[in-house]
Amino acid sequence: MAENQTQALLQMNQNKDGLGKIEIAPEVIEVISGIAASEVEGVAQMRGNFASGVVERLGKKNHGKGVKVELEEDGISIDVYCVMGFGVSIPTVAHQVQDNIRQALLNMTALDAKEVNIHVVGVSFETTKNETDDDSEL
Repeated sequence: MAENQTQALLQMNQNKDGLGKIEIAPEVIEVISGIAASEVEGVAQMRGNFASGVVERLGKKNHGKGVKVELEEDGISIDVYCVMGFGVSIPTVAHQVQDNIRQALLNMTALDAKEVNIHVVGVSFETTKNETDDDSEL
């Protein structure tokens, strides 16, 4: 079980200029993917676990929430767990999330993901804060 939690760093050997190697931790890919996914309009929130919810309540934003990265021999596999807003086209938004994550990874790390899997785990029906604030003022 401990072997799964301590994933190896991703090494990049693109340049042969002798300056050294570049290593990217899987957590970095999780953060980049999480931010890219939450930027897409129609994604209400990212799914997290109990620990990430506690951390966020203490004031620290967990940008890797709802993202699982697996480093495999044939490439990087990314699973994204998100909640969509009510009324959006789920296939369209999911495709936009995939494109946004692929583009962000390519721009920031020069890595191309083998697959980006989107798991829609819910639909958000939340009203805006303005509607709830108006009710409390009466």
